[in-house]
Order: sequence, then structure tokens, then C-alpha cells
Amino acid sequence: MATSPSSGFSPSDELYSPVEPACSLADPAELLNAYLDYYRDVVLRKLAGMSEQALRMSLLPSGWSPLELVRHLTFMEGRWFEWGFLARPVEQPWGDRNGSRTRWEVPAGMSSADVIAEFTAQAARSRAAVADAALHDRAAVGGRFASEAEAPTLAWTLFHVLQEYARHAGHLDVVRELSDGTLGE
Repeated sequence: MATSPSSGFSPSDELYSPVEPACSLADPAELLNAYLDYYRDVVLRKLAGMSEQALRMSLLPSGWSPLELVRHLTFMEGRWFEWGFLARPVEQPWGDRNGSRTRWEVPAGMSSADVIAEFTAQAARSRAAVADAALHDRAAVGGRFASEAEAPTLAWTLFHVLQEYARHAGHLDVVRELSDGTLGE
């Protein structure tokens, strides 16, 4: 794969282009994880070349900005992989939302570089959280999940997170086109 979020991509890197996983992949765990990395890269690519102002501006009635969406994805991964799958204590699992918990936010004074650094760091923690697990393994009880009955399998969790990335990458396609006319790849 081309450069990935863990290898130092920044939104100013306009030459970067994510590469879809090989069509020969057949192992479900490898395929799910490869597509998750692909969509992490796609999200970052959507930010490439956007001005600081465009990264922070909302073009939609719902009010979210591209940086707020990236911060949401950061916390979403933490909720599913660290707090959820591993049952690790997470200080603010819903830290991407304002006090009303109705929309995403980036704290005042947080730079776009900081938002992206948090995103790439969380991606690395998420990869580590599932690296040695089997798809049939269930999330640990005690974090996000109070009982075995509600604890999803890793396969379900990976697929859920993957579909969330795909949906939000589409949202970023629309916002990017509205922002400066750049079409999705």
C-alpha cells in the first residue's frame, strides 16, 4: 500500500493516493483490516490540499466541518476497539461531542495537525488492539459492554467500523466538492 496514516501523511501531501487492497485477498481478517486502513487513508486524502479555513468550515446544515468528522472517527475507533473490544478504561469515550452530545467538535486552539496526529495515533492503537485476535473473539466485558450477550465479535466490530468509514468518506467527498470542486477518487 502507499503511504498510510501511520507513516506521516499530512493534508498538504497532494501527491498521496490511497491504494485499494489487492483483489486477491481472501482471508477475511486480512481483508477487513486492509480495507479499514484503506478507508483511513481515503479520509486523510480527502483533506489533502484543503486550507485551514476549509478544514474548519461547515458547508452543511448539520454544521460539522471536515476536522470535526476526523475527530469523530478518532473517538469512534477508541469507543469500538479500546473501550469496546479490549474493555480498557477510556477517559472520554464521547469526547468528540460537545456538552449536548448532539454534534462533533474540535476544541478551541486544537490545530489541524493535532487532530490528524490524534487520528493516526488512534489508528495505530486500534491496529494493535486487534492484531492478535481472531474474528470470532468477542469483545471483553467491563468497558463498553456490560455482558457477554451484548459483546460483539471482532468480525462484527471490524465490519461496523469499516461501514462507518465508508459512509463518512462519502460525506467528505460531498463536502470537498462543495468546498473547492475537487471530485472524489
